[in-house]
Amino acid sequence: MQNPESDFHQQPQVKLVNCFNSPYDNAVAAARTCYSPRIIYADEVGKDQASRAKRDAISKSTFLAGHHTILQHSSFQFAIEKTSRLCIWSFLHSHPFYNSEQVSQRYVEVSPENFYSPAMKETLRPIYNQAVGRLMESYVKLQELIKRAVEEEYKSIFPNRPLSEKKWQSAVKKKCQEAARYVLPLAAHAHLYHTISGLTLLRYMRLCQTFDAPAEQKILVGKMAGEVRKLDPRFLDNAEDPLPLEETPEYRAFTDFRSKPKSSADDFHKEFDASLGGFSSLLVDSKPNSQAVFAGAVRNVLGLTRSEMDDASAIDLVLNPAKNKYLSETLNLNHHAKITRAMFHPHFTFRKKLSHSADSQDQRHRGTPGSRPVLSAQVPAKPDYITPQIISSVPEANELFSRAMESLWADISRLQSLGLDAEASLYLLPNAIPIRFEESGSLMDFHHKWVHRLCYTAQEEIWRNCLEEVKQVREKFPLIGKHIYAPCALRETAGRKPFCPEGDRYCGVPVWKLPLEDYKRLT
Repeated sequence: MQNPESDFHQQPQVKLVNCFNSPYDNAVAAARTCYSPRIIYADEVGKDQASRAKRDAISKSTFLAGHHTILQHSSFQFAIEKTSRLCIWSFLHSHPFYNSEQVSQRYVEVSPENFYSPAMKETLRPIYNQAVGRLMESYVKLQELIKRAVEEEYKSIFPNRPLSEKKWQSAVKKKCQEAARYVLPLAAHAHLYHTISGLTLLRYMRLCQTFDAPAEQKILVGKMAGEVRKLDPRFLDNAEDPLPLEETPEYRAFTDFRSKPKSSADDFHKEFDASLGGFSSLLVDSKPNSQAVFAGAVRNVLGLTRSEMDDASAIDLVLNPAKNKYLSETLNLNHHAKITRAMFHPHFTFRKKLSHSADSQDQRHRGTPGSRPVLSAQVPAKPDYITPQIISSVPEANELFSRAMESLWADISRLQSLGLDAEASLYLLPNAIPIRFEESGSLMDFHHKWVHRLCYTAQEEIWRNCLEEVKQVREKFPLIGKHIYAPCALRETAGRKPFCPEGDRYCGVPVWKLPLEDYKRLT
């Protein structure tokens, strides 16, 4: 087995580009301020030998006691390159405590050399690279095959935009890339800015050897920690060793059940998919009294009785953009304003099936967290994938896509028979692989996601997913659901112009004139 750190070009690249000054001293200064009649500043805590001894004792004792908020004041912004989409989805974006700006496969064409190659026997690497190469060829060919259909759809929306112009050809190309990327493997590189607090970095260091990509994660986190140590060698003094994969409850449960007779991933898929009843996202749980509790909370904020404001009026006051101007603000003020915080009380859980590509966007809505799977536990022996609608509409493209998936699963099976381990195999899975999971959140956070993802510029699959969710909420909770539309409709109701805030990215459809039932898209 190759040492994962032996090939420099296959390692993630990390650079610390912004940070707080003196993070170690800053954390202790924050701790001391809690018990001081004045602010304690960072330059005070290490000014002499006595101060430094006190500083180090406070740092250790607060860490061991779990008083970790002091570690959140210092933030670190990393520029990360050559890390895989698998690692980003499974690790960097699997929690709410970060901020990232990541290159988009929707808008930036993927190059043949930009793929992560995990540790494996050198005899397997040519086969692995050939599999990636075939997917890359399919990616290019799919764009060619669907171009005419995308152009026709574009012309039907924008009849006055001549496609001979470079600007509009660029728009068509991006739509083609958006669909064709479903064939690309999770090994595809990404580059991003990733900002986290010191506390999150310490958590990364403890959990870097967990499913799904522990080898890559260990290298990535090690480099992040190394950058911080160069800045302030003491800040990570209390860091704990990585929790071994074998000691995690996921690993123990996974290996325990694998050691006993169990149903296959195919059986799991059949059971899960049947439970969806034809939906891509099914409302499986909610607070039954959501509307009444929501309305009561609004009245309580305002100090009103039920006789002064009934439930329908209370909910309308918060969710009707004509009455609540906060909703048309681009800054999303809802968490900060008193009346909109009543939206925290209704709560929903959805069972979902999304492609890895769409779920990578869905998970960025961190206020609606999901229990995403150990990916290898859901991968079946036979091809399992989601086909973008525009590809399905073009027979030649649909056939090519299906052949590519069949060939890919054959490549994975061959590599595994030759000794490729389960972790390395995950990198070859396509963006089209379905992710099956549950997602929960409050109306506050779902409202933000629904409104923005009902925009016709949103990725088509997540748009369709959100449309299903809103329709179900509307049916069960009509006083809530009737106010949820695309952002342009919300702004139109609020009287805020322009109705579409996207400028040149305007989708071309006056969605603000459409009832929710008439929302339709092909791309």
